[in-house]
Amino acid sequence: MIVAFSVSPSAPEEDGGVSEAVARAVKVVRESGLPNSTNAMFTNIEGSWDEVMDVVKRAVEAAGEGSSRVGLVLKADIRPGYEGQLTAKVERVEKHLGQ
Repeated sequence: MIVAFSVSPSAPEEDGGVSEAVARAVKVVRESGLPNSTNAMFTNIEGSWDEVMDVVKRAVEAAGEGSSRVGLVLKADIRPGYEGQLTAKVERVEKHLGQ
């Protein structure tokens, strides 16, 4: 499965941003060893249901350090039997764009 998620604590930084909290969450994801990518809006992670949800839970906890509330947006593509789709899906789109 692939999960795209975004976390945001209720206590933003002085400038109104949340980059420090997001960095803590992304660190958890990267240290998990699962395939992942981060862009301006979401962090994507690929693995089994249990692996991915464990990492998301720990990432939310890390982002929420020092905050009484955390918002989580999560979208999942659950496709049993398929791996490597984090990059393969993009490659298929790029192939069509190159025609």
